[in-house]
Amino acid sequence: MSTTGNEGVGGDRQGAALRPYSKPWLSLRQQLELLRSRGLGIDRAWHAEQLLAHLNYYRLSGYCLAFEAERHRFLDGARVEDVEAAHAFDVALRGWLDQALEAVEVDLRATIASAFGRMHGPFGHCDATRFHAQRGVASGFVHSEWIRRARLETVRSREAFVKHFRMHYSEYPDLPIWMLTEVLSFGALSKMYAGLGREDQRAIASRYGIQPRFLQSWLHHLVCVRNICAHHGRVWDRVWSVKPQLPPHALWLPPAVPSNERPYATMLILLHLIRRITAQRDAAESWRRGVVRLLAMPPRVEGARALLGMPEGWESDPRWRGESHSG
Repeated sequence: MSTTGNEGVGGDRQGAALRPYSKPWLSLRQQLELLRSRGLGIDRAWHAEQLLAHLNYYRLSGYCLAFEAERHRFLDGARVEDVEAAHAFDVALRGWLDQALEAVEVDLRATIASAFGRMHGPFGHCDATRFHAQRGVASGFVHSEWIRRARLETVRSREAFVKHFRMHYSEYPDLPIWMLTEVLSFGALSKMYAGLGREDQRAIASRYGIQPRFLQSWLHHLVCVRNICAHHGRVWDRVWSVKPQLPPHALWLPPAVPSNERPYATMLILLHLIRRITAQRDAAESWRRGVVRLLAMPPRVEGARALLGMPEGWESDPRWRGESHSG
């Protein structure tokens, strides 16, 4: 019997030649010398040290990847200021993503509460027959697991309206759907949509001008993006592990959108969604203009726009020009 304490951990490493970790702790100056030895230009050592002190070597090294000719060997002329600028670009991009994600999440909570409550009443979500079991299995939705999680999130909530409901109504820890949607995590909300019946999904998706199956995929993707943003993860040159399905329309296919695995597709998805929220029209236009300004000044490295998943001539896309479009 194993006594390593790693049972069930890293099962995909079976047969790998593993070795103990033996790298020593390095001071900030030693970390800088390591980066210099790999070809990164560093003129202002004190400034670079403070950058490392703030970001941590392993966070900074993620931003170095785009400036490497090969692993641990920087491109000629790469400088620490370029890496720092890429980090600043990423912070700004993450801010714009966060802003749109908040609008989408808040609106989805209200939309599901209204549509589902109207059709199934305050506690329809407690009834597994209100969900499409066959499609739910395919989408990863299991009602018993979902309702258990919903009740757990309710019990953990410190919202005043939850406390009031607990003190006065016998259904607790089940809440009316128009309360529950304000307690559920975005992930649990996405799972709920995935398990809904066709009519329920259509009623919700119609608000966003998109077919239900695409909205389901988009929500799953956006939950993952939101989690990365919440942990301040690097997004600008990321390849998404959960990729959104894109509609079979010219505006969503190559060359307009080269790939669904890069941030550019995500930005277009968010733009599509927030432009259909009436209360967010002015904010959506401001968001569009801000993102256009940011994308016009990508990190200073060859292929920066490709790393974002942007096409040539992206500026002429009617969506970024603020023009009406279909699809």
